[in-house]
Amino acid sequence: MDFQFKDKYDINDLLEVTRILRSENGCVWDREQDHKSIRMNVLEEAYEVMEAIDADDDAMLKEELGDLLFQAVFHCQIEDERGRFSFDDICDDVAKKMIYRHPHVFGDVKVSNSDDVLKNWDKLKKKSKNQDTVADTLDSVPVVLPALMRGQKVCKRAANAGVEIKQTDVALGIVKEKLSELELAISDKNEQETEVKFGELLLSCCNLSRIIKKDSEKALTFAINKFIMRFRELERDTVSQGKTLDNLSDEQVKALFLCSD
Repeated sequence: MDFQFKDKYDINDLLEVTRILRSENGCVWDREQDHKSIRMNVLEEAYEVMEAIDADDDAMLKEELGDLLFQAVFHCQIEDERGRFSFDDICDDVAKKMIYRHPHVFGDVKVSNSDDVLKNWDKLKKKSKNQDTVADTLDSVPVVLPALMRGQKVCKRAANAGVEIKQTDVALGIVKEKLSELELAISDKNEQETEVKFGELLLSCCNLSRIIKKDSEKALTFAINKFIMRFRELERDTVSQGKTLDNLSDEQVKALFLCSD
């Protein structure tokens, strides 16, 4: 293997390392992979980047951004081997896209604030992707996104087109209405309607999150983490008393979900 070891590597070195890993004399595991076999790796690395950002950990962020970059390079290497496109093609495409979608920087378009920037961005994006209707823009939100994130994004795009609920109390009213409909479906033991109404309740919560300017995924993650911490405390207290979790009273379990501190 003809490879020059260095104290400091750059993007060209990373491309070469990836090419070697995929080569005949490289790594047998890396050679066996294709887009589908490692598709979830992209998502996992992206979430680890988000975790580093939330933790405000610069060392962790540097590492996770590197892992995410490697996923992009690896997928590009697979396509390069097929003769379809290379990493340079990716860089060319995204550079051109950024130039095109920032005419206020690289052109003569005038903007007053960030809202104008976003409006121009959406307009140019629709044009470049041949999205003729607002429904097209909603449909283009990736189905593989986490459902809460997708729901909030769809509601935001609808709102950007003028189809929005602006009042918090109205949005809250819809949430309450959907909860009542869910309660009725459960009471009627209608399995299909229960699933439908539960989904509508979650979507109404996604729309509410947009109105109150809170990220639904982040809010739910925070609630889950808090639940785990409270669960840990409850488990520790229960064990210290010589008891087991399956002996908890209904009220203790209920308090675990209801506590808001």
